[in-house]
Amino acid sequence: LAFALPSISTSTCSVQTRNATVMTPWDVALCVSGALICCENAIVVATIFSSPSLRAPMFLLIGSLAWADFLAGVGLLLHFLSRWCVYSEALELGSVGLLVSALSASVFSLLGITLDRFLSLHRALTYGSRRTHTQTRCALAIGWTLAGLQGALPAMGWNCLHDGESCSVLRPLTRVHLATLCGGFLLTLALMLQLNARICRVVLRHSHQIALQRHMLPSARRHTRRRVHTLTLILATFASCWMPFALYGLLADGSSPALYTYATLVPVTGNSLLNPLIYAYRNTHIQRVLRQACCCCLPNTPNKNTHTPSDV
Repeated sequence: LAFALPSISTSTCSVQTRNATVMTPWDVALCVSGALICCENAIVVATIFSSPSLRAPMFLLIGSLAWADFLAGVGLLLHFLSRWCVYSEALELGSVGLLVSALSASVFSLLGITLDRFLSLHRALTYGSRRTHTQTRCALAIGWTLAGLQGALPAMGWNCLHDGESCSVLRPLTRVHLATLCGGFLLTLALMLQLNARICRVVLRHSHQIALQRHMLPSARRHTRRRVHTLTLILATFASCWMPFALYGLLADGSSPALYTYATLVPVTGNSLLNPLIYAYRNTHIQRVLRQACCCCLPNTPNKNTHTPSDV
C-alpha cells in the first residue's frame, strides 16, 4: 500500500516551491522512525538469510516481511533527504516509488504469513514437502513483482507533480492511485480476518479433542486461550495501524490538512516497527540463532522441525 510524506499545505495540494515548506516535528519523527525501522529489520534479515537452519516457508515469509519493512525505512530516509537536503524530482519520485513498493510487499507478506499458518494446520502431513517450498517462493516472486509495478507507476508518469488538482493526500500520488492501493489493503484485511477466524476454529476444535482425551486438563484450555488471544492481538495490531490511513486515503483529497495526513501515517510506520517484534523476535528458532550469534557458547544444532505455527 502507498506511503509517502505529505506536502506541507493547509489548503491545497498544488505544486509548491521548497521555500514555501517548513520542516515540522512530524518530518523529523518520520525520519527517525525510518532509521529505527532499518536497524530493527536489518537484524532480522541478516539472521534469517545467514542461517541454513531457517529455510522453512514461514522463515522465507518472515524474511520477506523484514526486507520489505527495511526498504520502507530506507524510503523514508531518502524521501526526507529529497525534501530537505538534495531535492530533485527524480529522487522524490524514486523514494515515493520505493515506499509504495516496500509497503505493498510488507502487506502482501503479512497476508502470506497468515495463509502459511492456515495451511500448516489444514495440511499438516504434507506441509513440509518440497512442493510447499516451491509454491512459497513463487507466491513471493509474484507479490514482489506486483509491488514493484505499483511503485514504478509514479516514475512512469502517473503522478501529480504538475497537476495539483489530481493530488491525493500523499503527493505526488494521484487520488485514483491511492484509492486503488487503499482498496487493496481493505481487501487484504478482509482476507486476513477470514483466515484468522478459520484458524481459531481449527485450534479450538483440536484443543477440545485433546482436552477430552486428557480429561479436560486446565493447562490445555489455557494454552488454547493464549493462542487465540495471540491471533486476535496480531490482527488487531495490523488493523489499528493501517485502517486510519486506508479510510483517510479513500475519503480525503489534496485539500485536507496535512496534520491529519501525518496523524494517519505515524501508525503505519509503527506497524513496520512492530512487525519484527511480533513475527521474528518471538520465534524460538530465530531467538536461538540470535543467541548463537551473540555468544558462541551454544552448540549449532539445526532443528529439522522448523515450523511451529504458534511461534509466528
